[in-house]
Amino acid sequence: MSLSDEHLYDGEETNDEQAPKVLARRARWYAVQVASGCENRVKVNLQQRVQTLDVTDRILQVEIPQTPTVKMRKDGSRQHNDEKVFPGYVLVRMHLDDETWMVVKNTPNVINFVGAEQRRGQGRGRGHVKPVPLSPAEVERIFRQAQEQEPVIKIDMAAGDKIVVLSGPFKDFEGEVIEVSPERSKLKALLSIFGRDTPVELEFNQVQKQS
Repeated sequence: MSLSDEHLYDGEETNDEQAPKVLARRARWYAVQVASGCENRVKVNLQQRVQTLDVTDRILQVEIPQTPTVKMRKDGSRQHNDEKVFPGYVLVRMHLDDETWMVVKNTPNVINFVGAEQRRGQGRGRGHVKPVPLSPAEVERIFRQAQEQEPVIKIDMAAGDKIVVLSGPFKDFEGEVIEVSPERSKLKALLSIFGRDTPVELEFNQVQKQS
């Protein structure tokens, strides 16, 4: 593979002190596909390789966009965590040339850059993938989504699950979930009240799923 058409300075007049600033200004974001579940490992390994192979002036950032989540445990407690926006991918801000391409591509658990596949001139084998940078609009949308999104409430319950009420006026009542509203942290359940199935709205932390 040759990336000789990628010019370091794009014709700008530079001296040794200016060169890093020019490279940073010209750097673009690229999406890199990685093995499932290896996003954090790839980020750490790539950051170490960038330092060891002395390309810190050309590979500037490695990011895994994430959004906050809150998972409701069976006992009603909340577990705060982060969820990856694009599982199986990391984003790299870099100046692409032959050397930096090799640094990223040869990082363990990296599959390939996201880009356009270039067919081989002969034979049926697959050609290499030419990395295509993300547009500024895509980058802005991705990071804005990660920064501004309200925590997503997740609960291991669905319509049809059997539950028992832990607190409130219906404590110790048993019922069946008929609707789950994660955005409101509430669910509706049918409880047997006075021998009649009655829909009742409950907070996530008021109920426990029965095994």
